[in-house]
Amino acid sequence: MLEGKVAILTGSTSGIGLGVAKELAKLGADIVLNGFGDAAEIEKIRSGIERECGVRVAYDGANMSEGEAVRGLIETTIEKFGRLDILVNNAGIQYTAPVDEFPTAKWHAILDINLSAAFHGIATAVPHMKKQRWGRIVNIASAHGLVGSTHKAAYVAAKHGLVGLTKVVGLETAGSGVTCNAVCPGWVRTPLVENQISNIAAQKQITQKEAAKEILAEKQPSLEFVSPTQLGGTVAFLCSSAADQITGTAISVDGGWTAQ
Repeated sequence: MLEGKVAILTGSTSGIGLGVAKELAKLGADIVLNGFGDAAEIEKIRSGIERECGVRVAYDGANMSEGEAVRGLIETTIEKFGRLDILVNNAGIQYTAPVDEFPTAKWHAILDINLSAAFHGIATAVPHMKKQRWGRIVNIASAHGLVGSTHKAAYVAAKHGLVGLTKVVGLETAGSGVTCNAVCPGWVRTPLVENQISNIAAQKQITQKEAAKEILAEKQPSLEFVSPTQLGGTVAFLCSSAADQITGTAISVDGGWTAQ
């Protein structure tokens, strides 16, 4: 379905980003991975996808907290592959604290990576996508892009901002062959969520399993984690012709979280 297409996925060396990258590669897209991690492990992931899916896979370690680096990632990809068809803005970090205790540096870091990086990537990618009359921009937001939670001022603000940015870009590119949508996952068992589970387990002196159940019971009626593979399938659908008229919208994949 995606043979001949080129996809950039930010924050894709683990978790959701890697899950989405693998699904798009299975459909024939050439992939540009991005993110931090051990160089040998990243190379193992890169070559593994390339071998298993028979597509070209590159890695670019551009720092998503720096606007110029994000823009450079887009330009470098176009120079290397000759085109860019799919941009998945997934890079994200988290920090929790009451708003009156929230460190200013953490606020800026979260907005830079979770929101501004998507802006810089989109602003650079859109002209290229418009020129070829086809493009898919998918912003990985969160249930927290639609509803709030305590102690997550920066994350919720950034993810709400990402949903707003999605609407604007969807409107600005309507009819051009380019679409822009947000996917809003609930709890996904990523390293980010694993840390939160560990914190709850330590605070309440309960097991990891009990803490995981507690985190799900509080928000997610299905009582099951969303998987990166399921999110990859959602992104793949948005890249299909069935989704040609879906733009500027947010799709919840959250086990019923935001239906409450």
